[in-house]
Amino acid sequence: MIEFKNVSKVYNDNVVALSNINLNIEKGEFVFVVGASGSGKSTFMKSLLKEVDPTSGKIIVNGVDVTQLSRGKIPYYRRKFGVVFQDFRLIPTLNVYENVAFAMRVTECSQKEIRQKVPVVLAMVGLTKKYKAFPSELSGGEQQRVCIARAIVNSPSVLIADEPTGNLDPETALEIMDLLEDINNAGTTVVMATHAKDIVDNMKKRVIAIEKGSIVRDEQRGKYSNEDECC
Repeated sequence: MIEFKNVSKVYNDNVVALSNINLNIEKGEFVFVVGASGSGKSTFMKSLLKEVDPTSGKIIVNGVDVTQLSRGKIPYYRRKFGVVFQDFRLIPTLNVYENVAFAMRVTECSQKEIRQKVPVVLAMVGLTKKYKAFPSELSGGEQQRVCIARAIVNSPSVLIADEPTGNLDPETALEIMDLLEDINNAGTTVVMATHAKDIVDNMKKRVIAIEKGSIVRDEQRGKYSNEDECC
């Protein structure tokens, strides 16, 4: 489904962000991308969304060579993805229902489709009773649930989650991860960048570790780190 072939990215200041990345992510996988700040995680995620282009190599998604897409086709390509951010990025002047509906309006869905779909996804994320609330009236966990609803309302094949629990307390973070796992179990591929060691270790999903732009570890049912814990 997603394939990186010899992908490298060197920025103008000669900083090597990615170095000869080769990997395959199959449909329906749940993948954690881990690594220290500056390791290349962000460039990896941005390359997948075509926010940056690799210096060399190819990125293939559903048989399409993303690196060759014309500018006009990029918005349509990105519709394959739902994206959840650490800082929520909700529109403060829109209520919960309107924030989620906005994602459908961007893709030119009809009002009938919006009325049918938005209540369904709000129920999925447990926010049916909060549909009239504005972001400022919600807790951090509730705001992230709105973000997830917005990300999945157009039924994307891939959900990209960039540090989605970074601003949440541990209990709320676990609730968000349970929700992401439910979405994955329903068939959506999930690729999540994170520094949350406990979450990665507990969930036992595939772990891709990036260090200085290179993949140093790719393990099924992996852990955040393979280093021995000190007692």
